[in-house]
Amino acid sequence: MQGSKSNPGVISTSDGQITLFYNSRSQRGKQTLVYAKTHGLPLEKIDLLKTPLTGTQITELAKRLGLNIEELVNQQHYKYRKKFTAQSFTSEDWITVIQNHPEIMKQPIALRGNKTILVETPTDIIRI
Repeated sequence: MQGSKSNPGVISTSDGQITLFYNSRSQRGKQTLVYAKTHGLPLEKIDLLKTPLTGTQITELAKRLGLNIEELVNQQHYKYRKKFTAQSFTSEDWITVIQNHPEIMKQPIALRGNKTILVETPTDIIRI
């Protein structure tokens, strides 16, 4: 297992299981979940709408994906466009935006061991 149990907020991963961060209202999230289940992939699912991420977890996901925190935000999402205009936020501001509006976070994100991918199409889940 990767991660540290003494450091809350750090994401633990395993080579034997995929951790999937997804939005249960998102078509791509639902389709990825179904695809993973039908292919018998060992899965721990984390619905971003039910399980709020900590700032540390958001930072870690961005780092694992090689992105800046602001790049985790889907700025084309209708809720983002309705609430925000083009902004120049700090990293802490972006974390707060994601925490208050988890539906605008790019997802699904799949982790297995040291590998992390942003799922663009449901079949991407088999790449991990």
